[in-house]
Amino acid sequence: MIKFKNKKEELEFNMNEDAMKQLISKMNRKFDKIELGGGQKRIDKQHDKGKMTARERIDFLRDSKSEFIEIGAFVGEGMYEEYGGCPSGGVVGGIGYVKGRQCVIVANDATVKAGAWFPITGKKNLRFQEIAMENRIPIIYLVDSAGVFLPMQDEIFPDKEHFGRIFRNNAKMSAMGITQIAAIMGSCVAGGAYLPIMSDESLIVDKTGTIFLAGSYLVKAAIGEQIDNESLGGATTHCEISGVTDYKAKDDKDCLTRIQNIVDKIGHSGKAGFDRVKASQPKFDSKEMYGIMPSSRAKPYDVHEIIARLVDDSKFEEYKELYGKTIVCGYARIDGWSVGIVANQRELVKSKKGEMQFGGVIYNDSADKAARFIMNCNQKKIPLVFLQDVTGFMVGSKSEHAGIIKDGAKLVSAVSNSVVPKFTVVMGNSYGAGNYAMCGKAYDPRFIVGWPTAQVAVMGGAQAAKTLLQIQVAALKSKGEEITPEKEKEILDKITKRYEDQTTPYYAASRLWLDAIIDPVDTRTWISMGIEAANHNADVPTFNPGVIQT
Repeated sequence: MIKFKNKKEELEFNMNEDAMKQLISKMNRKFDKIELGGGQKRIDKQHDKGKMTARERIDFLRDSKSEFIEIGAFVGEGMYEEYGGCPSGGVVGGIGYVKGRQCVIVANDATVKAGAWFPITGKKNLRFQEIAMENRIPIIYLVDSAGVFLPMQDEIFPDKEHFGRIFRNNAKMSAMGITQIAAIMGSCVAGGAYLPIMSDESLIVDKTGTIFLAGSYLVKAAIGEQIDNESLGGATTHCEISGVTDYKAKDDKDCLTRIQNIVDKIGHSGKAGFDRVKASQPKFDSKEMYGIMPSSRAKPYDVHEIIARLVDDSKFEEYKELYGKTIVCGYARIDGWSVGIVANQRELVKSKKGEMQFGGVIYNDSADKAARFIMNCNQKKIPLVFLQDVTGFMVGSKSEHAGIIKDGAKLVSAVSNSVVPKFTVVMGNSYGAGNYAMCGKAYDPRFIVGWPTAQVAVMGGAQAAKTLLQIQVAALKSKGEEITPEKEKEILDKITKRYEDQTTPYYAASRLWLDAIIDPVDTRTWISMGIEAANHNADVPTFNPGVIQT
């Protein structure tokens, strides 16, 4: 139980807690809507055909009462509204357990535009494959898709990270020895037909699953042949005549049960060797993080209090505790796994010279400390956890003369060349180069998740809006327009609204800048399952930090 110094501190805690609970409630309401995919009518239509929905298929396939972390639930949020939206990007997936083995599971949601691929669908599917490749864990595709969404074909078809990259990855994963299992549980057409057949083994559901390069309508238009889809590419055709598929299932449940049986027989390979002991819970209630995390981005808090509610037994061995205090580094365990934690400190702290330092800002000494700590973790094969609440690097003549660019580059280099698994949690602010230095999406974290309080942007909203206002007002004045105070306020309000909309965690998650938005109390689960997945890849390269200026 947290102890308060006075009534004011207790009141602040309760206000923070209420604000966080409201944000979590908002997140859960959004997710409840997303879970319906294309809506209840389309779910009913799927059931009328004797088919399960994407989420029902995943729930049936994975071990009952086991953990499942969904990746990209909020993908597509607020996007493609002119086409009716694309909940979860039209595909559901994540990491779960099948017969006790961690697998990536990917299921097309046929209730969303018949499972058609929007541009963000392609990006999300590539993310699933990336996770399987990084961690060398099996990937299971539950295919039910009408193929590329034709009105946007130019944004999904030809480029390096578009639709074709999926099949390239199929081939690469096969060469890497990563098991791929595909089940054709509905439509599978055109180029999409290559995905299941480039997998190691493929199953098809009788009467509902079809696979072909061109459907019956296109066949008639192209060569004049009259044939129905079932005869053209149904289960009987491909299991008895063409030999394209390996197993014929009578229905969805039979198909998923067969996948379980196949996974159950897969052999085991070496481990990376990340250290794990028997797990213990934090001494402090994890839900107290709700009250510790300020509802205002301007207010300080002590990140040690967050760490104490994330790590086993609340034990944290701090590195260089008295130096570079705006970044906190140290060793701990999360669900038994050894981790190195790098966390921004938003509390106002004194430097070694006795000067007050702004919370959430990276100074020369904190950048230097974090870089050294990251290199130590790589030497010791300890996974890294970044807790982001950063407004950027310190600016001004004093920092520039002290070489902040050099020290920042040192930290960015250490993060970039790190070979141990990295996991990033955006708790609050994630601005500018601070996002990079604290292992933002561009720096290959195995997972990057955000709390409902997360905000990802090139700079804070107030600063950005004022900067954009100056630019826009100057442009209007150059055209001879008179800008009254009322007009200036109108412009500022419009800019601020647009900028704030673009910095919400949902905007970031919809574009896969974040893998998920999570309840803070689920942070331990994400990190633990992430390290467990990473431990399947025994091929950990030797750490080479490159050229780092000192």
